[in-house]
Amino acid sequence: MALDGIKQKMLALNVKAEEAEAKNEELTAKVKTLEQENLAKEQEITSLSHRNQLLEAEVEKLEGHVKEAKVGMNDSAQAATQNESLQRRLQLLEDEAEESDKTLRETNEKLRQTDIKAGHYERKVQALEESRDQWETKYEEMSKKYAEANKALEDFRREIEGL
Repeated sequence: MALDGIKQKMLALNVKAEEAEAKNEELTAKVKTLEQENLAKEQEITSLSHRNQLLEAEVEKLEGHVKEAKVGMNDSAQAATQNESLQRRLQLLEDEAEESDKTLRETNEKLRQTDIKAGHYERKVQALEESRDQWETKYEEMSKKYAEANKALEDFRREIEGL
């Protein structure tokens, strides 16, 4: 009877160890996915930062053109038309730069959130690995006790048969 109880406990420990291992693999995969997302976000940030720099340079260049147009042109219709066109282009570029800045901020926030999640899952994985190690140690101890109990039972059986 006690032997059956030990067997059941060992089976339960074995099931728990397998469950912990499966959970560990699942969380490891989540961490890997989050790290890949993190890398993609960092690349997107780099790309947006570079694009933002280019747009700011273009804005400065166009602002220079606007100033030159104001100085170089008289009040003719041609000067007014070119100035309006440059102003519209400047406004569009400024709007685009603002949108890029907004996207960059949002991406940075998403990256920060991804970093937080990755850290959380890494801690979970570590805790599960520690739990798994404890279960494995318990399993090994129970296996030794089971083997000892079997040996004692066998010795006792032989002793009884000898009587």
